[in-house]
Amino acid sequence: MAFQWFKFRSKTMLGVDIGTAAIKVTEVGKEGGRWVLKNYGIIAIPDPVSLKDGFADDAISAALKELIKKSNFSSKDCVASIPSFNTFSTVIELPYLSEKDIARAIPFEAKKYIPLPLQEVNLDWSILSVKDSTSSNVQYPSVEVFIAAVPKDTVERYRIIFNRVGLRLKALELENAALIRALIGNDQSSIGVVNMGGRSTSIFVAYKGVVRLSRNYEVGGFEITQALARSLKVSVDRAESMKKKIGIEGNEGGTVLKAINTELDRLIVEGERTIETFEDQKKIKVEKIILTGGLGTMPGIHKYFESKLHYPVSVGDPFARVIAPQGLSPVIKELTPTLSVSIGLAMREI
Repeated sequence: MAFQWFKFRSKTMLGVDIGTAAIKVTEVGKEGGRWVLKNYGIIAIPDPVSLKDGFADDAISAALKELIKKSNFSSKDCVASIPSFNTFSTVIELPYLSEKDIARAIPFEAKKYIPLPLQEVNLDWSILSVKDSTSSNVQYPSVEVFIAAVPKDTVERYRIIFNRVGLRLKALELENAALIRALIGNDQSSIGVVNMGGRSTSIFVAYKGVVRLSRNYEVGGFEITQALARSLKVSVDRAESMKKKIGIEGNEGGTVLKAINTELDRLIVEGERTIETFEDQKKIKVEKIILTGGLGTMPGIHKYFESKLHYPVSVGDPFARVIAPQGLSPVIKELTPTLSVSIGLAMREI
């Protein structure tokens, strides 16, 4: 689901993922029908910002402008992500109607799920499927409709930031939709995705390529680093290094795990709740779980989640669908979860 203004795609596209602690940009194009990574850049935001309470416009604009200057991207066209905690989305079921009648019904249905006046949001929707009464346990035909809404002031902030830095914003897209494109592709099975960012974590279940249930939690890599620093009485920089290089594997990893298991287990409990809610409501079993986001680079984390959740767990790999230059081979493993959103954005067909 995207909020789109233009319908032209240049030879390459930039995917811009603005996080609370860093900005990630990838440039992706197509060669011989395959997606190819042309360039990428990552820059930390000096003072981590709260996107939930509104953009720190100046800090983000300055960081993005610096990143563009240093990375020498060839394209000015971009697709940007809207964080899941800044959006409202759901799947609803309506009686089978014409598309025109559905369009008239959507605003009335949306009021039940969107906690803002509709005049304050950009509202979009799409039909997912039709349930035929002859082939399902329903009395009358019905349609599944995906609804998404983004506050208008959020959209306007994005416009201002991208105008400031000289990029042409072609579309805004929900962060979770970009992750589905990058990590799930055409897989129609039910899949849980845990996106562990710097300041927050989003957990969602996708089924038939669409988010069916999502939750956001105020625990991320920053809180885990802080917990590690406090427990082991080391600096934040040292704790961050231990998290990335030692992780929670082996003897040394055991020390790290003991220091941060409370924070990790909070995420696992929330993941369990989200998955159980989906399975109870839809009567469909989740088949596997994908980890992504910066915390996904921590050694041993997928094995820990797997041991606790009792589902197959892996770290998402956007480079399964995008060819990377050979020169990136030494750092691919570290980049894989970090660039997932931005790669998914750049792959969007405009």
